[in-house]
Formats: sequence, structure tokens, C-alpha cells
Amino acid sequence: MTAFVQLRTRDHSSAWYERFVALVEGFEEVTEFYRMAGDYDYLLKLQVADMNAYDRVYKRLVNGIDGLSDVSARFAMERIKYTTALPL
Repeated sequence: MTAFVQLRTRDHSSAWYERFVALVEGFEEVTEFYRMAGDYDYLLKLQVADMNAYDRVYKRLVNGIDGLSDVSARFAMERIKYTTALPL
């Protein structure tokens, strides 16, 4: 199951950022991790077995660091296109 998790934080300090990056890098379920412009500060792409596995990741994430003000997930129903090829 693929989950896209959007996060907002109340803390934008470099110390918080370094702690957050270290935390997220420790999650083997996270396959992509971005700092974003716009309404949300970060976007995570996760691969998990099922909803129970997502819930375990969610709990580890929100209990692993203070300062998150919103954690919102969307779940892929179908992957329609995927490629890493670039036109030359």
C-alpha cells in the first residue's frame, strides 16, 4: 500500500529540522521525503503492507518528535503511471 503523508510543523528552526530529518531517515517504510513549498511543509511517500502497518508508522512518527501541527495521509488506489526515464 502506498501512502502520501503531508506534514505541517510549528517549529522551523535548523535544530528541529535536523532532528526531524534524522527521525524520518530511520523509517524504512519511507521511500521518498521532500521539503515542500505551499500549505504543507513536508511530504513523505511510504510503502506499507496494510492500514495497521501505516498506523504503526504514524504512531512512531508523531511520538518521535514534538512540533508537528498536522499529519494528513492519502492512500493510492491504483498506480497509473510510473517511470524514472527522462527524455533525451
